[in-house]
Amino acid sequence: MQHDHREQLHFSWQANAAAWAAAVREGRIESRRLVTDAAILQAIVALAPGRVLDVGCGEGWLCRGLAERGIASVGVDASAPLIDLARAADGAGARYRVCGYAELASQAAQLGRFDVLVCNFALLEEPLAPILRALHSLLVPGGRLLIQTLHPWRAGQDAAYRDGWRVETFAGFGEGFQAPMPWFFRTLESWLGLLGETGWRLQWLQEPLHPQSEQPVSLLLLLSSER
Repeated sequence: MQHDHREQLHFSWQANAAAWAAAVREGRIESRRLVTDAAILQAIVALAPGRVLDVGCGEGWLCRGLAERGIASVGVDASAPLIDLARAADGAGARYRVCGYAELASQAAQLGRFDVLVCNFALLEEPLAPILRALHSLLVPGGRLLIQTLHPWRAGQDAAYRDGWRVETFAGFGEGFQAPMPWFFRTLESWLGLLGETGWRLQWLQEPLHPQSEQPVSLLLLLSSER
């Protein structure tokens, strides 16, 4: 069943690429528009990196945002349709590469090393430990890993607060979505335990708030490598 969920997750990003790009570029997703896009950009800029790797870059909005701020970046994603959309929207299309998470370690020589690795709502699979271990090889000494994910206390909604697969239907994101997306929910305890087990040390944790409800929208984690 876990294998089936992962296959469906990957398929959804192939089938929904155009609809997702439109939703992001037209500002249809309120949480991104009001909170999370600015939160991740501000966190990266504060680190003053020379070079950033956007893991799970999607249609490339973050790489474009970093370029506007004079920060060099490379975006990787397993979805070829999303990478095509990223390249088409960016004059520096060579910065993007089709690359699944399982391939990251083997691609280290081609990708090079980075000051900051960013996983912005991109760690949706199970298991994650192999991916998190592979990321160490892509950092320069003293580099950092920055993760933004759904806030566990809010994302759980009415379901039991335990790890497990959930489904995103993209309701309210506009037309064109052709397939639901399974994603793996983790409690805060599970996130911190997993990161510690895979050699990452927590530097700080932030909980960006919605400006009206003042409830946490996401969980933002800055980590350093213990290797």
